[in-house]
Amino acid sequence: MAVKVLVVDDSGFFRRRVTEILKSDSSIAVVGTASNGREAVDKVAELKPDVVTMDYEMPVMDGITAVRQIMSSNPTPVLMFSSLTHEGARVTLDALEAGAIDFLPKNFEDISRNSDKIKRVLCERVKTVSRSMRRASAPAPAARKVPSARPASTLTQPRGAAKPSGATNKPLSFNRGSAKHKLLAIGTSTGGPVALQKVLTELPANFPTPIVLIQHMPATFTNAFAERLNRMCKITVKEAKDGDRLQPGVALLAPGGKQMMVDSRGGTVKILPGDERLNYKPCVDVTFGSAANAFGGKVLALVLTGMGADGRDGSRLLKSKGATIWAQDQASCVIYGMPMAVVNDNLADAVVSLDDISARLVEAI
Repeated sequence: MAVKVLVVDDSGFFRRRVTEILKSDSSIAVVGTASNGREAVDKVAELKPDVVTMDYEMPVMDGITAVRQIMSSNPTPVLMFSSLTHEGARVTLDALEAGAIDFLPKNFEDISRNSDKIKRVLCERVKTVSRSMRRASAPAPAARKVPSARPASTLTQPRGAAKPSGATNKPLSFNRGSAKHKLLAIGTSTGGPVALQKVLTELPANFPTPIVLIQHMPATFTNAFAERLNRMCKITVKEAKDGDRLQPGVALLAPGGKQMMVDSRGGTVKILPGDERLNYKPCVDVTFGSAANAFGGKVLALVLTGMGADGRDGSRLLKSKGATIWAQDQASCVIYGMPMAVVNDNLADAVVSLDDISARLVEAI
C-alpha cells in the first residue's frame, strides 16, 4: 500500500517540485498540499496522511506551531525541511521537540536539479518516517533549565554543587579506584535529539564519568544542538574540538561533517576530517572503535534510536574488549534500526526503555 503524503510549503515551486519527486516513486502517493500551517492542520484531519513534509517559515501559522497542533489532534509523522544555518538548526530542534520525526536540508538549488540522489534520499526518508514508532502522541515538552526551580529528583546532585566547566583543561585521572566504567559513549541518529535530551537532562551535575556523544547531524547543526543541551542539562555539554579533555560530568558532542576519536594517552578526543568513504560524518562506529582501543572493557556504550546499523561494528569491537553495550528498546524508539542491529547480533547486555536509561546509568556508573 502506498505511503500517503501531505506536502506543506508556502512556496508553490517547492510544493510542485517535492510533489514531482515523491510521485516518481510508485510506493508513495501525494494526497494533498498546503501553503501554510493552518491549512496543514486542517488537511491532516481531512486526508489522514501517513507522512507530512513541513516547512517551518510560513504565513498564517508557522511549521512548529502546526507540528504541535497536528501531534495534539491527529498525531502523524512529520518530516521537516530546514535551512543549513545556525538559526535553521535552532528552529529544526524546536520542531523535533514539538514532535517532528526527522528533518532534511532545504536547498532550492539542489531540489530544482534533476538529481537522482535528491530523489532517492527524499523518497527513502519519507518511507522510513512513515514507519516511525512515535505515532500515538506528541512528546512532553522538556523543562528548560531554571536553577532556582528545579523539580525534586532521585538523580539530583548535592545541594550547592557547581556545574563543571567545559572550558577547563583539568586532566582526568583514569585510575579512580575500582570504577568499572571510565567512559560513557552514546550513538544515535533519527529521533536522537529528543532521546539525548531526555537522557542527559536527567543526569546529575556530579556524574562521575566523561561522556562522548555521536549524533548524525549536519555540520551547521551540532554546535546549536550542544548549546541547547548545555542550557537544559545539569552536566556540561559542548561541541567537541580537537584536543578537548575527557572530564567527569562533561559530554562532548561530535561535530557534524567530521569524525571524533578517543585517545586514552592524553585523556582527550581527536577531531578528524570526515572521510568521504564513510556514509556518516560523524560515525558511531568510528568513535566506538576508538573507545574500544583506548579503554577496552572500561566503556559503557549506549545505542539509541536511529535508522541503519551505524554502531553495530563499533559495538562488536567494544564487546570483544569486554565493554558493556546497552540498546534502546523497540517500544521507545522513533526508528528501531541501529538498536535492532546491535540486539540482533547478540551484542546488547541490556535492552532499556528510554524512560529508564538515566536512572540505570546512575546506578551503573
